[in-house]
Amino acid sequence: MADFIIETKDLVKKYGKFTAVNGLSLQVPSGSIYGFVGPNGAGKTTTMRVLTTLTRPTSGQAWVGGNSVLEDRRAVRRAIGYMPDEFGVYDDLRVWEYLDFFAACYDIPENERKKLIDDLLELVDLTHRRDDMVDKLSRGMKQRLSLARTLAHDPQVLILDEPASGLDPRARVEIRELLVELAKMGKTIFFSTHILADVSEICTHIGIIEAGQMIAQGSMEEMRAQLVPHREIMVTVKDNEAAEQVKALVANLPGIIEIQILEPKGGRWRVRIDYNGDDEGVVGINQKLAASGIAVLGFSEETKDLEAMFMRVTKGIVT
Repeated sequence: MADFIIETKDLVKKYGKFTAVNGLSLQVPSGSIYGFVGPNGAGKTTTMRVLTTLTRPTSGQAWVGGNSVLEDRRAVRRAIGYMPDEFGVYDDLRVWEYLDFFAACYDIPENERKKLIDDLLELVDLTHRRDDMVDKLSRGMKQRLSLARTLAHDPQVLILDEPASGLDPRARVEIRELLVELAKMGKTIFFSTHILADVSEICTHIGIIEAGQMIAQGSMEEMRAQLVPHREIMVTVKDNEAAEQVKALVANLPGIIEIQILEPKGGRWRVRIDYNGDDEGVVGINQKLAASGIAVLGFSEETKDLEAMFMRVTKGIVT
């Protein structure tokens, strides 16, 4: 557990005959931005409720900051900032009062709370709404305020359940940027989502869950290597003759899996090279083409997006 700030081992949670989490083992490195990805109903929220000590597991274990969620519940709660998927209703509180209330809940002295609230509002860009009633805020602003609340006691770990759910595109970008900033401040971010763009933009690590089971997890680099078995290099040339020359030139190079000449697009011919080598090998292919005298109009590596990657290992993630 020394290498991981969050860890579960064979975690199971059943509700009667329904198994929401089924033998889940996950590891979240300290300082990472970990995207917990899966379709609705996959078990993301149930896992988070176990990690935040709100739900006791049926079996298995979980630790946050080295503290057991079963044996050290108070220590776990001190170590985390939890943001559920629903904001809650606080119609009769102003923005600053909302933060003051939660700061008081964490025993932060009254004479320290004003500066803390000012700092939190500045961090989430809500200083100008300080005296507004909470229920008058937009959904995006409420999400930022809720995130500020999770930081009141300076936790090591932020556990965020669908933080960008229901937000417009601009508000989602603002939330993502804020999470990156918090990670730079030394926080570990563990958030659930079914929106793949949230993961591809900011995450250092990801875990894919489906039907309560962990399908795959690791760093972004490890996951790309695991889910995409080879690289795709696209060479663009002016005509079919040049395409045939490219094919003949690279056919016998190490690591070449398959070469296909594709139908012309925009008057240009393309050669797709499936390759399982490393970056140096890609450079070598490029240099060999350049030295050959073939008129190459373009050379690029096709990047597989996360949706294509995830579809390999799940039955389908709603985006």
